[in-house]
Amino acid sequence: MTIATEKQQTQKLTLTEFLALPETEPACEFFAGEVSQKPMPKGRHSCLQYEVCNAINQVAKRDKIAYAFPELRCTFGDRSFVPDIAVFQWHNIPFLPDGEVPDRFEIPPDWVIEILSPEQKVNQVIAKILYCMEQGSQLGWFVDPDDRSILVFWCDRPPVIISAQNSLPTLAGIELNLTAEQIVQWLKMGL
Repeated sequence: MTIATEKQQTQKLTLTEFLALPETEPACEFFAGEVSQKPMPKGRHSCLQYEVCNAINQVAKRDKIAYAFPELRCTFGDRSFVPDIAVFQWHNIPFLPDGEVPDRFEIPPDWVIEILSPEQKVNQVIAKILYCMEQGSQLGWFVDPDDRSILVFWCDRPPVIISAQNSLPTLAGIELNLTAEQIVQWLKMGL
């Protein structure tokens, strides 16, 4: 049992109290006054997380358009999440005066990507994406490897499910042409 869950059993934590706790592995998140621990990533989740981050950074990092961070704690509003992938447009990365990336990100990612793990509850993961969208994220992807689809969220229109060879939307300026099928095919490493 983690420190966060031990304390949670006796009383509700505030965001400030949660942030004062030591980090856990896997990470704990603070959502709607509740502390929950993310499931330990498994093979398929890790593979997709790496490949999606890599694909984004291959086209967006060099020209300083955006950067995809895996497992980055983002604290904003009254919540603290660790999205599977948090993509920040370059001008929104809160660089330190010396140009280094900070440890604390206190704004929502411009693009949040969650990959469903078998132990996760679909609605809880979608609720995190929806909260990010309400707080200023521009784009959200909910990747379901079993369904071979991606539920896409925008800040200004209803979500849609994209599957097969349909192109997936990205943030403006990111020249990345991916389909849901291409992403799921990254799992077939042994062929």
